[in-house]
Amino acid sequence: MGGDGRPSVLIIAGLDPSGGAGLLADVRVCEQHDGRPVGVATALTEQSTAVVRAANPAPPEVVGDQLRTLLTDVEVTAVKIGMLGSEAIADEVARALELTAAPVVWDPVLRATAGRVSLYAGAPARAIELLDGHVALFTPNADEAWALTGIRIDTVGDAAAAGLALYQRGMGAVLVKGGHWGGAALAIDVLVTPDGVDELRAPRMAMDGRGGVHGTGCALSTAIACELAAGASLVEACRAAKAYVAALIADAVYPGRGRGAVL
Repeated sequence: MGGDGRPSVLIIAGLDPSGGAGLLADVRVCEQHDGRPVGVATALTEQSTAVVRAANPAPPEVVGDQLRTLLTDVEVTAVKIGMLGSEAIADEVARALELTAAPVVWDPVLRATAGRVSLYAGAPARAIELLDGHVALFTPNADEAWALTGIRIDTVGDAAAAGLALYQRGMGAVLVKGGHWGGAALAIDVLVTPDGVDELRAPRMAMDGRGGVHGTGCALSTAIACELAAGASLVEACRAAKAYVAALIADAVYPGRGRGAVL
C-alpha cells in the first residue's frame, strides 16, 4: 500500500509523448482507479497522435536497476507490463519480478498500428519464455496472438485455441481481446484460465472516421491490474475493465490532428 492507503501499482511501459497510450495513459488509468502509480519507462517513442515514427529502448541494465531499487523499497500490489522494447529488457524485468509476488498483467505491445513500426527488438517468443511463471494475465490482441501462436483469429474458437496455446506456454491466464476480429455487433474477449474458457461480450463501440481510438489495450490491461490490486477476482477484474474501456471509447478525446485517444 502507498502511504495514503491506496494500493501501489507498478507500471512498466514505454513513453508515448502524445499521452494516448503507454506510461502516461497508464498513470491516468491508475489514478482513476484510486491506485498510486509507480513506474519505469522501458522505451522512448517518437510519435504523434497520427503516427509512430521510431522506438528507442532504454538501456536494459538501467531498467533492471530501477526496478530492483524500487521493489526493495515499495510494496506493490499489482504490476502492469506494456511495451518491453527489447529481449534484453524482458530479461531484466523477469529478474526484477523475482522480488514481488504481486499479480502481473502483461499487454504484449509488439508493433505500432499507426506506422507499423516494430516496438520490440528480438524474438517475442523468447520474452514469453523469460516471463514464464510471473504473469497472472496475458492480454494479446488478435494480431499479437497470431504472431505468437500462428493461429489466425476469426472466431471465438480460434481465440480460445490461441489463448490455450499461450496458457500452455506459461502464462497464468490469457485474455485474447476482441477489438480486431469478430462481427460488427459484438466485441468478444475470450478469457482462458485454469478453470476453462469465458466469453466476455459487449456491444462493439462505433469507431470514428479518424483512424480509430488509440490506447485501448493499455487502458484495459492497467484497469485489470488496478482491479486485481483492489481484490477483485480475475474474471471480475476483466469484466469491470472492459466496461471501463467501453465508456472511455464512447467519450474519446482528440488532443491532436490524428487519431482519438481514450484519455
